[in-house]
Amino acid sequence: MQPLGVEISRALAARGVEVIFGIPGVHNVELYRGIIEAGITHILARHEGGAGFMADGYARASGKPGVIYIITGPGVTNALTPLGQAYSDSVPVLAVASCLDTADLDQGRGRLHDMISQLGAAQSVVELAGTGLDGPSTFELIDRALAGFATSRPRPALVQVPINVLGALAAEAPPPVAPPARPKASDADIATVAQLVENARKPLLILGGGARNAAAPLRELVARQNLAVLPSYAGRGIIPDDHPNSFGAMVYGAPSAALIGSADLVIAIGTELGETDFGRATLGHRAPLVRVDLDTRALADRHRASHPIRADANSFATQLNAALPNTGSTDWSTSAIARRRKAGRVAAETYPGLQPVIDALRKALPETATIFSDMTQIAYQAKVTWPMTAPNRWFHPSGFGCLGYALPAAIGGKVALGRATPVIALAGDYGFQYTLQELATAVELGLNLPIILWDNARLKEIEDYMVQNQIAPNAVVAKNPDFIALARAYGANASQPETPADLSKAIETALGATTPTLIRLTPDFRP
Repeated sequence: MQPLGVEISRALAARGVEVIFGIPGVHNVELYRGIIEAGITHILARHEGGAGFMADGYARASGKPGVIYIITGPGVTNALTPLGQAYSDSVPVLAVASCLDTADLDQGRGRLHDMISQLGAAQSVVELAGTGLDGPSTFELIDRALAGFATSRPRPALVQVPINVLGALAAEAPPPVAPPARPKASDADIATVAQLVENARKPLLILGGGARNAAAPLRELVARQNLAVLPSYAGRGIIPDDHPNSFGAMVYGAPSAALIGSADLVIAIGTELGETDFGRATLGHRAPLVRVDLDTRALADRHRASHPIRADANSFATQLNAALPNTGSTDWSTSAIARRRKAGRVAAETYPGLQPVIDALRKALPETATIFSDMTQIAYQAKVTWPMTAPNRWFHPSGFGCLGYALPAAIGGKVALGRATPVIALAGDYGFQYTLQELATAVELGLNLPIILWDNARLKEIEDYMVQNQIAPNAVVAKNPDFIALARAYGANASQPETPADLSKAIETALGATTPTLIRLTPDFRP
């Protein structure tokens, strides 16, 4: 028998965890006793928020759970923001935290890191939260979290363990068990949907991030049945944006409402159909709505699906392909789709002067690059106008909308994907300063990570919004540091390209380096 903290690391290793992000402290130090022995790599963040975003980026890039070790009280509250982001964007992040001794829980005795209810705070941003009061209950919570990640809509979990329990001897965890199979649509549901597809003249597929595991059967389905496709931002690339049947990134606003209203069948797969995608509360559909999702709450929401089906996207698309004839015909015109796709892209160029910079970036980066972006105007426009040919190439903090996401998430993504895969962080000057201290982590790891910093020396989105609402701009300009000097102080490389040729060279050099590189661009950069 070993202290429970040791057995937790052993249990995670036995369940496939290879990397843990976190920060040790006096309350959670027992979690660190067994990490090396378990064969797990621990990555030291500079803030629990950074650790959480790293785990998020690792999970998105790898498809595996991201895990963090955090301390009682402020460690947990610091991690709540990235956990909230993971909840909004359906990312499997497991937080293992210490909490006060069992005799002190929720007592308000003024202990170090005391909270009225640490568990209650966490429950506001995670799918599963629980307290392990001994070895068996702790391992059960971990297994419940991992099973939920594998078979349901993947949302974060927090397992807290009292300090005295972490240090107490415990038996080793039981062997891991295979998670239950993901749900499949019934034969009757598949037959119904197949009939709807065969009868429809203008069937429309709306694809979300929950359908990214189904690219192959969905591409086959679109090609064989001539279905039109409208991706959410997270669903871009499942069907390439340049596919003749894809409307591309025109999901936001009135144009997509008119498009959806013209369809005589709508099939939404793996998408929340949320405000951050559509910019409105309703879809505008008048046709039958087939809703395929792992989340039962989505199947019974305000959109009132006529055919709610709880199923995995991959199995559903595979089953539907098998139930339909080899070819189908619809009234969709590829030329009309192309015109709408082009109009949607033009409409997306809402920030004057940014598109030439975006085009220069796209030309300078390898097509296979994986991009993690922040809440900044250049990312808002680029994630729409940058063509996606494959899924999982662009990750953005869409739902919760957290500043400071790009750098630490890109670190986690780079750890997951390795040196050979190009990974890029794209941040604005203000949001970058939320987590810039994580540069130290990237330097320690020797990551060949280019960090594209768009520095317009202001909160430009907020300034524009104030002007649009007839508010005199206020508190939207802040004095920035010398970012080049700051990056070098951390031990990173840094440059400020003046031309597209300079930018291409800077990115090429950064991808071959053995330390991260800050590449600062300003509005003076003119392609």
